[in-house]
Amino acid sequence: MTDLRADSAFATRTLRTVAESTDHLLRTAAALSPDAVAAPSALPGWSRGHVLAHVSRNADSLINLLESARTGRDIPQYASESARDEGIEAGAGRPLAEQLEDLRDSAERLAAAAATLPEDAWSAQLRHRHGYLFPAAELPWKRLEELEYHHVDLDAGYTPAHWPAEFAVVEFGKLTDAFAERTELPALELVSEDTADRARLGEGAPQLVVEGPVRALTAWLSGRSDGDGLQVHRDGVQLTDPRTALPKLPPMR
Repeated sequence: MTDLRADSAFATRTLRTVAESTDHLLRTAAALSPDAVAAPSALPGWSRGHVLAHVSRNADSLINLLESARTGRDIPQYASESARDEGIEAGAGRPLAEQLEDLRDSAERLAAAAATLPEDAWSAQLRHRHGYLFPAAELPWKRLEELEYHHVDLDAGYTPAHWPAEFAVVEFGKLTDAFAERTELPALELVSEDTADRARLGEGAPQLVVEGPVRALTAWLSGRSDGDGLQVHRDGVQLTDPRTALPKLPPMR
């Protein structure tokens, strides 16, 4: 499933999933000890406080894009890349109680902005901070990506195995589409054991066949796993340690 079929109905449905994902992240963060927020996250160079601050500031950046959809003005997601980085850094060292308040309040502001967006505005074209255009109806899914991926990055007990099934399936499709034509990758065939999803990466006949649950495949594709839960075959022979055979993938954008 790679086509989000984004429209106002899709946006409304995804917003409900976003609310559930937000509540789950808040519960995980609230269970941290006060000093755990300064401990390293799963993202190199970032503490858990960096992850939480980023998720909060991402909510505010998406409010900017919703305002762009509402008004027709080209409002940037962030004032600048340096302003984005500074906002994360400024918020990273706050106490856990402040992190939780900010996470909750920013999510509520985003939900309120989305709830009052006129139906026809969901078809507006918005400019992502990386420069590409996308329909406003895809914005709730982009928020869901931030929540689900960074919940794992928090490294506080939430893993790809906890991802909603639809999230894992859609992201599998999006990531394999993004990597399909990367010529630097060896040719791979990816097979989901628990869904009907299959994909190929690289060019030519597959050198490796990678099999596993769709959540495990998506975890590897997104850089949240080194191949745990996957089986890799070369010429029909299962390899003992798939992690030694799987190629290094480009980072997500």
